[in-house]
Amino acid sequence: MPPARSRTVTAEPTASAEPTGGTALEGAVRDALTRVLDPEIRRPITELDMVGDVVVTAGGAATVGVKLTIVGCPAADVIERDVAAATAGVPGVTGVTVDVSVMTADERRALTEKLRAGRGPRVAQFGPESLTRVVAVTSGKGGVGKSTVTANLAVALAARGLAVGIVDADVHGFSIPGLLGLVDGDGATVKPTQVDSMILPPVAHGVKVISIGMFVEDTSTAVAWRGPMLHRTIQQFLTDVFFGDLDVLLLDLPPGTGDVAISVGQLLPQAEVLVVTTPQPAAADVAERSGLVARQTGQTLLGVVETMAGLAQPDGSVLELFGSGGGAETARRLSRGQEAPVPLLASVPLSVALREGGDAGLPVVLAAPLDPAAVAIDDLAARLAVRGRGLAGRRLGLRVG
Repeated sequence: MPPARSRTVTAEPTASAEPTGGTALEGAVRDALTRVLDPEIRRPITELDMVGDVVVTAGGAATVGVKLTIVGCPAADVIERDVAAATAGVPGVTGVTVDVSVMTADERRALTEKLRAGRGPRVAQFGPESLTRVVAVTSGKGGVGKSTVTANLAVALAARGLAVGIVDADVHGFSIPGLLGLVDGDGATVKPTQVDSMILPPVAHGVKVISIGMFVEDTSTAVAWRGPMLHRTIQQFLTDVFFGDLDVLLLDLPPGTGDVAISVGQLLPQAEVLVVTTPQPAAADVAERSGLVARQTGQTLLGVVETMAGLAQPDGSVLELFGSGGGAETARRLSRGQEAPVPLLASVPLSVALREGGDAGLPVVLAAPLDPAAVAIDDLAARLAVRGRGLAGRRLGLRVG
């Protein structure tokens, strides 16, 4: 294990409290550290047993021990900075030294067991009994904006205070990391952190994200995998990646009706499916097929999202570059044979800002919230945010004593 390193921060004495040191001030520092979250796990570092010794001298100089999960932890600088700031903000503290070390193997094992809360390392997190709402975003063909909708919808839901995760299940055509800006200064995709057998997904704009693009050396590399390998990859994303307690999990499925769509139907039969299509009436034929596969695997059709809709012109007219009516037609076709109709949930207009946001890794719902495309996606998030999963037919793990 590498030696601990220290980071010293000088704080101005707090006027409302004299430096007293001792047990009382050390307790106040520990209390302040309960508000410091691990950026990847999104839980207090005190709860994760990442705080070691806390010592405050009579003069108010505080030394805080912090144990990182692994050597080279990518969140190290953020954790050190937040610990220093939280400690310096305690009345009576005049200076802060953060001593950083790394957890032992036993401490990491205890952490992973605590996070799994008794769930084995190969048990899916989002089975039928999970309270997490699972929404699979699909399309009949590529290039219709499915991934852009997924990324922006996730960020819009997170902005409403929900805990959101994304599984980029489009293994052959992964694009979610780039759309969310999960790239470093050299343009390489940000890698997840691995603690023993547990994978911690990177976080972008409040959304936890996992993608096969985070595991390949070069994002231009073609992933030429067949069915069994694809199934195992999706299964591993759902078991080994620690998402924690999510309100919503979005899956960006590959276009069409291939192996991944079938695997998701088997692994997540309770998932709801959002079908993305364009306004072109001919697109309804293709989009309908992806929805029918979801229905055949027992999943629920949540609704249809139309992209590339009419673009408003300065003179007030609307340029319907890709025609009109495709979204409504897809919804109409998918409603056949169902007790309740499948709704057209959103119509997202063509937008330069939407395209620019995707290229820059900054979703339009954040970069230009008043843009018509951003407004349409935010309205979609508002509709989905108020529709929670029901509890009927699921065990709640309660006992009557």
